[in-house]
Amino acid sequence: MSALDVEEFIQQNRALAEQVETFRGYWESEKQWQARREFLLRNISEYKSQQLDPLLALSMVWANNVFLGCRYSTELLEKVKEMAEGIVVVDAPVFKTRDEIVKKQQGR
Repeated sequence: MSALDVEEFIQQNRALAEQVETFRGYWESEKQWQARREFLLRNISEYKSQQLDPLLALSMVWANNVFLGCRYSTELLEKVKEMAEGIVVVDAPVFKTRDEIVKKQQGR
């Protein structure tokens, strides 16, 4: 789903789009929100409207991993990466683990 597809989906599903907008955190930048909103819109049909908490949690796991470098279990990261397949985040930060930094320092 490209940015154009997202906007088209929003135009065709106004009520759903307005509901999703209520899930934005005040701390999210426009860039972070656009990506997490796309994650939500891509996956919301898999969840009943009264049971959105798991989807919201998964969207935060994905966003925290992409934008903050938070680490989670392999199984959880595989799940959210699969759910986010095709979402393009321009200029996403790149994080190195402590082990990668130590290994690089030892190689000098």
